[in-house]
Amino acid sequence: MRMRRLWRARRRSPPLMLLALCAASTSALAADSPAAPAGSLKTMADVLAASKPSDWRALDPENTLYMELASGRVVIELAPRFAPKHVLTIRALAREHYYDGLVIERVQDDYVAQWGDPDDSRSTGTVPRSLAAEFSRSSDGLDFARLPDPDTYAPETGFVDGFPAARDPASHLAWLTHCYAMVGAGRDNDANSGGGRELYAVIGQAPRSLDRNVTLLGRVVQGIELLSSLPRGSGPLGFYAHPSERIPIRSIRVAADVPEAQRARLEVLRTDTQTFTDLIESRRNRREAWFKVQADRIDVCNVPLPVRSAPAGDGS
Repeated sequence: MRMRRLWRARRRSPPLMLLALCAASTSALAADSPAAPAGSLKTMADVLAASKPSDWRALDPENTLYMELASGRVVIELAPRFAPKHVLTIRALAREHYYDGLVIERVQDDYVAQWGDPDDSRSTGTVPRSLAAEFSRSSDGLDFARLPDPDTYAPETGFVDGFPAARDPASHLAWLTHCYAMVGAGRDNDANSGGGRELYAVIGQAPRSLDRNVTLLGRVVQGIELLSSLPRGSGPLGFYAHPSERIPIRSIRVAADVPEAQRARLEVLRTDTQTFTDLIESRRNRREAWFKVQADRIDVCNVPLPVRSAPAGDGS
């Protein structure tokens, strides 16, 4: 069967507003949000300005992918605790240069950008062509930073290892959520027909109805604008109608295989810290002078996940 995976299903994405991913340095974030007046509660800029080096973590090169496009580099952090078999397979495919020369073949407005082999003819060598679905996992043993507000799609939402997640205390299951910039493995109607040959990134309002229906395996931590700004496909479901419209992928590499001098030296804010708890509260109730009404709640896909360049002199 021609592999179009999940995207051949008849589906419309919800007409909701676009979410923004916060993937900037601390200084850029501070410039975006004026400092709070003396004595007032903290803004996000205040929280980040007061963060300690221990509040940040370097990306693990073994669990980081670099997708090289003509327009620049897309950096993807993988989530092996939620999709260990998919992460192993994708790393193996990258190391066999499977993705090199493939294309971004679908860009659907307010939904996803998808890449892979349009003809599904390229050999994967010794790497399996499909895997059992990894839609959820046991919540036992996870350091789950729970949000205080109710969610439409799950009993609880929060963050695990820097990834937006949900869990059900009754079933003891946890899963990643389809927030902006999350990366998943496309599949056919068979739940076990995915595996990593076709991947996608969310570029619109969070399609949370896909949660636990697709294996999520990572998120774009830098370069999402290179995907979200691509021309939209005019074919069904946003596929490019003509091969000439497709966007070539120069390569996808595991960061550990890239010379250190050529790596992106990035740090992400840890989600298991008091600093991140303070950041959540700063976004639940915006304290900048522009805001006149405070929401007193926040959605898991509306919490910024800050990323910054590693400070000068940091050897990590």
